[in-house]
Amino acid sequence: MITCIIIDDERRSRETLKKIIDRFLSDKIEVVGMAESVKEGVFLIKENSPELVFLDIEMPNESGFKLFDYFDDIEFEVVFTTAYRQYAIDAFKYSAVDYLLKPINYLDLEEAIERVESKRKTSTKNVRVKTLVNNLKSGSDKFKKIALPTLDGFQLEEIDDIIYCEADENYTKLFINGGNSIMVTKTLKALEELLQNEIFFRIHKSYLVNLNYIKSYSKTDGYRVQLENGVMLDVATRRNEAFIKALTKQE
Repeated sequence: MITCIIIDDERRSRETLKKIIDRFLSDKIEVVGMAESVKEGVFLIKENSPELVFLDIEMPNESGFKLFDYFDDIEFEVVFTTAYRQYAIDAFKYSAVDYLLKPINYLDLEEAIERVESKRKTSTKNVRVKTLVNNLKSGSDKFKKIALPTLDGFQLEEIDDIIYCEADENYTKLFINGGNSIMVTKTLKALEELLQNEIFFRIHKSYLVNLNYIKSYSKTDGYRVQLENGVMLDVATRRNEAFIKALTKQE
């Protein structure tokens, strides 16, 4: 049984979420407290030590993100709740932190709880929350760090340090600047969707590369690129034209 606290300034939202939990997920979650502000939520967390906090983002006195200023270590999982579809959604994804869009339905809630159950076995709450907070503090939609799911939990890496990603069935191997590599429990397609920005390009069904690390491009004996670390990678014929445009910043 997962103990939880609901923090939301709207009474109706708090009570609606509790009703959904009591009706559909009472065998998995127990609501041990509800708060209408960050200050009240901090008190309840310290008093009850919940395993999970449902946290509203937009509140009148303090944003939900301010909650983490009151804790040196995050000992609970967090599921953010928001009515704003675009509000920091990418930041949540990059940080491997869960969120629910209002109005909340029980199917989305059930899926979020399944993810919480798998994450609570790891000791990476601090890593994921700090990634989120740091990315939001950047004041830009170009995030600096990403929390990568591994077999042991999550690993925090600078996005700019990722040289390339190589598909390995249902996993992906990431090669990092400095010589390290990481096996990530996501498919290459999932990483491609997550790393959707101008510096990454899918050159092949097996490779997603950081364009900043490409040293040369050759059309001899097929299309190939050489990376700064000396690695040679094939470029798929059907992706070649789009790749050249991306590489040369052509429209």
